[in-house]
Amino acid sequence: MIIVDTALRRREQDANPVRVAMIGAGFMGRGVANQIVNSVPGMTLVAIANRHVAGAERAYAEAGWTHHTRVDTQVAFEDAVRRGRPVVTDNALLLCRSEQVDCVIDVTGDVEFGAQVTLEAIAHGRHMVTMNAELDATVGPLLARRAAAAGVVLTAADGDQPGVQMNLYRFVRSIGLTPLVCGNIKGLQDPYRTPTTQRAFAEKWGQNPHMVTSFADGTKISFEQAIVANGTGMRVERRGMRGAVFPGHVDELTTQYDVDALRALGGVVDYTVGSRPGPGVFVLATHDDPRQRHYLNLYKLGEGPLYSFYTPYHLCHFEVPLTAARAVLFGDAALQPRAHMVDVITTAKTDLPAGTVLDGLGGYHTYGQCENADVTRTENLLPMGLAVGARLRRPVKRDEVLTYADVDLPQDSLAVQLRAEQDRLEVSGIPSSPPLSARRPQVDAAR
Repeated sequence: MIIVDTALRRREQDANPVRVAMIGAGFMGRGVANQIVNSVPGMTLVAIANRHVAGAERAYAEAGWTHHTRVDTQVAFEDAVRRGRPVVTDNALLLCRSEQVDCVIDVTGDVEFGAQVTLEAIAHGRHMVTMNAELDATVGPLLARRAAAAGVVLTAADGDQPGVQMNLYRFVRSIGLTPLVCGNIKGLQDPYRTPTTQRAFAEKWGQNPHMVTSFADGTKISFEQAIVANGTGMRVERRGMRGAVFPGHVDELTTQYDVDALRALGGVVDYTVGSRPGPGVFVLATHDDPRQRHYLNLYKLGEGPLYSFYTPYHLCHFEVPLTAARAVLFGDAALQPRAHMVDVITTAKTDLPAGTVLDGLGGYHTYGQCENADVTRTENLLPMGLAVGARLRRPVKRDEVLTYADVDLPQDSLAVQLRAEQDRLEVSGIPSSPPLSARRPQVDAAR
């Protein structure tokens, strides 16, 4: 990260800041805006788009900027940015199309809308940082392939748990170990939580009850671990992951896994409930060199065969601007798919009658579970990212996993169309995610 600091400082000295635009101005988006405006020299937040413009204005105001300009046309957008006026709008496509934007940050969490703005940004040569794990886990491999073909970076964000895991994974590999478990630490896991049960917590922290529900019912962590699996080439041991209640320290997890079984799977993603230090992340890794194992033991990491590495926190929006800087200045992604390994599948949260139109993520009807992508294909399972708006063809029981045959999908859905394309590529033997050689866009150190 020091190299990012240095590069940003140089941009600040040259009066040539990295120009970032943000889509979404909810709880997390307002934090990102505050961070860029007040704590990231060498970067400027040129525009915020939000469904309700007042939300975008609030984000700037909370960051201390009140001299913004409302626009609704591309010409007005370009003119305002050129004059150094921060822009607010309800038309997110203006941000994606502007040549005066270096990087777009998606802070929406909406699969359908996220697909639209991501494709638009790629088409116009904009780097994209997505905090939309739901989109990434559903069609991320295909979108990453399109981004690589266009010469831009599409990446998940630093700070949130998947990005923190990937940075730790890269560190562990860089010192010669082989990561075999990438894990997340949760404080609560109950698949039957609803926006009603989570409303008080959401109100206390100023968050959306549906978003909070997706954290509590396991849907969010499933999306997060799916994109870590796709970024590392790992799998899940079983449907839903192990998800053990483990109140001890993460270092003690080294005794809970069979190394040979982990090697056979190529490594796994997982999570624990109640482990210390929470809410951090961990990587368990092995080393094949007995001389290096001797040193690891000397350095208090134990005798192996598994060694524990962890980060005891995740700072979400605080680190997101650094991801934009990595993409623009170095062509480096914090986390992107290398292969389609794991999906999040749709599971009934309660008994549902035929004709039910599913409310989707963090709602009353369904929750998500991780499953290996080859199983998803073989069993024709319905990705959770496509569940919103799907109509049940038959009644289903609580905890029943849904298939494509169980629902009628909205045929005008872009996400549905993209997923169908991704599936067709994989069935035909063409990897939907980009080859490694296609993932290094030209570095844009200065304009």
